[in-house]
Amino acid sequence: MPRPAKLESITARNPERTRARIRSAALKEFAAHGFAGARVDVIARRAAINKRMLYHYFGDKEGLFKAVLRQKISDRQAWAENLSGDPAESLTFWFEAACKDLDWVRMLEWEALQGANKKLIDAKQRQAAMAGALKRLRQRQARGQISSELDPRHVMLAMRSLTMFPAAFPQLTELIMNRPVTDPKFQRERVEFLKKFAVAFLPADRRPKPQPCKG
Repeated sequence: MPRPAKLESITARNPERTRARIRSAALKEFAAHGFAGARVDVIARRAAINKRMLYHYFGDKEGLFKAVLRQKISDRQAWAENLSGDPAESLTFWFEAACKDLDWVRMLEWEALQGANKKLIDAKQRQAAMAGALKRLRQRQARGQISSELDPRHVMLAMRSLTMFPAAFPQLTELIMNRPVTDPKFQRERVEFLKKFAVAFLPADRRPKPQPCKG
């Protein structure tokens, strides 16, 4: 069914808004079906455009997948640069971010499932982003915010695991906690746990001293 000429005109006058709308629709579709199962016609319909315009802006389905990845990575880089570097702040922030963006977590899970033994899409740019994140982590180690005895790569992997696992495996979270990951009480409890667990990443001289037993 052809789109109304008025809507076509409005879309043409707002290319950035149109791109954002397409990326948002694509994230939903990739999160639901993965890269292999996502359908461009469904994305176009969600974004209220025709496929011709989608191809005009992003080239093909892989180009659209790259655009979603790059936008998400760019957002997260900006957030990371504004964090203080305190492990307690970082852990709670990234956990809350994962809970608020379950589609992003699901999209990464689909990529892991469908991408076995395949070349990672946009690998070069993603590796550059990860190198930047590791550089920031090493700077925090140099400032004494994180223990320099810990391999920064393992620190990053541990932090990603602690903050993303509940959202990535909601069924296990609910079995263990008897509450869904979306439950506000679970999220509050998880935040408090992460604040306490963050001590493990501190240099030894910054960790709280054990309190002597009374009695």
